Amino acid sequence: MGLPQHPVTLTPEQIADLNRKLSAMRHSVNNHLALFAAAGEILQIKPESASRVAGYLQERPAQISQEIRRFSDEFERVFGITRDAEGEAK
Repeated sequence: MGLPQHPVTLTPEQIADLNRKLSAMRHSVNNHLALFAAAGEILQIKPESASRVAGYLQERPAQISQEIRRFSDEFERVFGITRDAEGEAK
C-alpha cells in the first residue's frame, strides 16, 4: 500500500501516453473554465438569462473534478501509488 518501495521506470511510450492524458485533461479543464468566463459575459449582456446559465454552470465543477480524478487515477496506476482508507497516499 502507498508509494512504491522501489524506483519506477517508465518506457518512452508510457511517458508519451501520460503526457497525452495530461494534455487532454488540461485542455478539457481550460474549456470548462472558458465557459465560466463566457457565462459571466453573457450575464452582463443578458441578465435575464441567469437561471438558464446558472443551471449550465452548476454541472461544470463536477465535470472538472471528474477530469482531474481520471488523470490522477491513471497517474497513480502508472507509478504504483495506492491510497489508504482515508484516501491518503502512503
